[in-house]
Parts: sequence; C-alpha cells; structure tokens
Amino acid sequence: MFSLSYLLALAALICGVCSQCPDYSDYSQQYHAPFSSGVYNLSYQRPDPSCRTYVIPAVDNLIKNYSSVIKDPDLYRLFENSFPNTLDTAIKWKGTAAGSDEELTFVITGDINAMWLRDSANQMQSYVSLLGPSAANDSLASLYRGVINLQARYILESPYCQSFQPPTESNVPPSVNGAGSDDTVTPPYDNNTVFECKFEIDSFAAFLEVSNNYYTATGDATFFGKYSWLQAVQTILDVAATQMIPTYSPNGSVNTYTYTFERYTFSAEDTLDNSGMGNPSSGTTGLVRSAFRPSDDACLYQLFIPGNMMFARYLNSTAEIASKLGSSDLASKMSSLSTSLRSAIESVGTFTSRSAGSKTYAYEIDGFEAINFMDDANIPSLLSAPLYGYLDASDPIYQATRKLVLSETNPYFMRGPVLSAVGGPHDGPGYAWPMASIVRILTSSDDDEIVRELQQLVSSTDGLGLVHESVNAFDEGDWSRQWFSWANGLFGQMIVDLAQRKPEILQMSFQARE
Repeated sequence: MFSLSYLLALAALICGVCSQCPDYSDYSQQYHAPFSSGVYNLSYQRPDPSCRTYVIPAVDNLIKNYSSVIKDPDLYRLFENSFPNTLDTAIKWKGTAAGSDEELTFVITGDINAMWLRDSANQMQSYVSLLGPSAANDSLASLYRGVINLQARYILESPYCQSFQPPTESNVPPSVNGAGSDDTVTPPYDNNTVFECKFEIDSFAAFLEVSNNYYTATGDATFFGKYSWLQAVQTILDVAATQMIPTYSPNGSVNTYTYTFERYTFSAEDTLDNSGMGNPSSGTTGLVRSAFRPSDDACLYQLFIPGNMMFARYLNSTAEIASKLGSSDLASKMSSLSTSLRSAIESVGTFTSRSAGSKTYAYEIDGFEAINFMDDANIPSLLSAPLYGYLDASDPIYQATRKLVLSETNPYFMRGPVLSAVGGPHDGPGYAWPMASIVRILTSSDDDEIVRELQQLVSSTDGLGLVHESVNAFDEGDWSRQWFSWANGLFGQMIVDLAQRKPEILQMSFQARE
C-alpha cells in the first residue's frame, strides 16, 4: 500500500502537469507538426504523452505496428490520431466508489464534459479487439469495469436519462447544460447527477452492449454479481414495460405517461409536443417507445425500429450473464422480451417500399398507420443493423433497406463532392456524417465501395486529421465538432476490422484528389 503522503505528492505532480496541458477543444482546432507526407498534409493531433488521460500500452503498440499495415501516409495519420482519441483525451476520471473497491470510469464525449451511456459504451468498443481478462487496476479490463459500474449507478439513479455528470467521488464539478436549464421533465432529476434527461431506448441497449463486450472478451461473469449490475438490468426491464403502455386505453381515455419532456427551444427536434408526451403510439405492436433518437433528436414516431433492434439483440446475449449468476428468472424475462421484440419488429416494423417494391425496414412507426422511412447517421441506425448484430449483412430485407438508405429515397442521404453519406436532422440538410461512411465500410464486403468511402474520409478532415461529427457535403472547411471521440474511435475500429477482413485494401494509395 502507498502512504497518504506519497499519494498526495503524486496527485500534486499530476495536477501540475495537467495545468500545463492545453484544452483539447482548442488544440484539436489547430494544426500541429509533424504533418503527414501525403497530399492532404494531415496534422498530428495526439496530445503530449504527459497530457494523455489514460495509457494502454497495447493500443500504442498496435498503432506503431500498423505503420506497415497501412501504406497510405494520410490514412495512417488519420488512424494514428483517431484510434487512441478516447484514451488520449476523454477519460476524465478513474477511481473507486466511496468506501468500496468498485471501479468507476467517467468518460466524456469529447467537447461536452458529460458522460452519455451510448457514447461511452461505443467509445469502449473501439478497443474491444484488445480486451482480455485482467484484474489489474490499470488495465483495459479495469477501464471497462469502471464504465459498466458507473453506467449501472446512473441507470439506477435516473433511468429515463441519457447523459450524466461526474460522480461525486471524482471531485470534478458538474457542468451546466445551458440548453436544458428550463427543461420540464417527468420524473424529475438532480442536475448534480444528470446532464440531460432524454429517454432513448438505445441508452439501455448500449449498457447491455458494453456488458456483453466485456463478458465475451474476458469470460468474467463473477464481476457482474459484485455490485449493482443485476439491479440495473431489472430497472431496465421495469422502465421498458412502462414504455410499452400505449397513449390510449381501450375505452379511449389517455393513459398517464411515466416520462414526459418539454424544453423551451426554437428546434422541433429538441422537445416533445402534446404536453411532453410526443406523438401518440398504439399499444398493439409489442415494441418499446423511445422519446428520442440516438442523435438526441425527438422521434417523429416513438416506436423507433433501430433502437428496438439493438435492445432485442443485447437483451438476448446478456441474458447469459444473468443465468450464470443464478438469476434464472431475470434471464428468462430478458430472453422473452428479446424474442417478443424481434417478432414485433419483423411483424410491424417493415413495409413494402413504393419506390423499390420490396420489403423494407421502417425507421419509425406509430403503430397506427404512420411510417417514417429515413435513416440517421447515429448508431443504432438501419444501416448499422449488422454492426450491432441484429442480423447478417446478407439478409435480403436489410439489403433492400440499405439500398434505399443510401439513395435519394432517404431524405437525409447527403450527396456532394466532399462527402456523400447519411446525415440527419441534428445538423440538418447538406451535412454528411463521416460516422455513416465508416458504418458503410463496416457493413460492406464490396471492395470498390470500401475504397470509395475511405477516399472520402481521408480527404474530408480539413487537414486536421480528425473525424468530425458532420461535414458540409460541398465544403470541406465547414464542419461540426472538432472533438468527437466516438466517431474517431469508430474509425480506428473500422481500420482494425479491415486489417483482418481486407488487408490488401490498407496497402492501397488514397492520394488522388478528385
């Protein structure tokens, strides 16, 4: 054991170093040598080693090894910057719960000083290929355990919310969410714990996903029985049941919603109509309502198909964990809900496309007669369904859906000389999201398609060498969010995937400017 004086001295040293580190929000908007040797002359964007928020030697070793795996200097620079971005910049705090050995990891999204359940789960997924069993508190496994434990705490405290403040143990002050200062939300929440409270079914799916990733990679079921994971899962099932209650009861009276959300805003996507309930939903579908999408935009119709897909997939896989812990009743409920959701999706979540004449998945439905066909860049999406494991990419309904998603039929498929990819209402028409281009690669086996998407990604960073949230399809210099760790990690994850599936593509040149 280290003495208290040693720990205090170490903390003072760390604080002294951190005080000299530039704010990455500013740093990531500037150009830094050494620049890549390719035609795009991409900036180096990793912080000084003393300023990195967490270090996993295996990640740095893999980056070095990939200098020979990736031939193109600009593609390599983009990988070198993006893959470690969460570790370099977004592990805001790691420690233990007060009076306990329970590991906690607070992971910020990047330029927003808060932890989203969805983002943090996906940020961890970037490194799943390197995850293995380890009891060491400086390991990748420990980082995962800390995320799972903290997410479980958040779900138990405020299960309808999607983004959260630092844990009290961190002594990191909470951030003010100016956009949500006047939100009226049922049930109420504590601003010292919650950053924003938009109910999104994919937040539950993300918690189950990161749990499944850890369990699959480590085989460590015992960990899940130590703290509050089982209670969090039970809470998820309880809340899901409330979100299956329809708007109207059989006699036509309006049911009381357990969750409502209203915000003073100029954006229709940032609030719910009908006194915070949103548009009505039918109770005959068997689907779980989601007030908001993974973009944090309001659902037009609350029976959000990709969210239910992802929820169904990870309920089924994590039921094994509950079973291993002897919670057979909980495991049975998880498996049963997964099965019923899949049945509902395939029954009411599809329609025959008027333009294509083929059976296609809807993006959202209301359970009456309304269907919203579109796709959004954020995961879960229709395009990403094979990525989160709901189905195989060869599935004929998925292939028909994919064809429409990547066409003018999707009102949010952006086309332009800089980047052609799915966008969404969050940044609006004209802004393509690199994340969607990355997902397109991860769900494709077509070499020409993959090469085309890689070329777009390499050439659309405005020379900064980072993956932005969105990019104007006609103007490389017009982009949003200079520091978006999830998208950067997803790019790195995609390169690691290609190194396994299509290594010959990574030996190609991407130097041609159109």
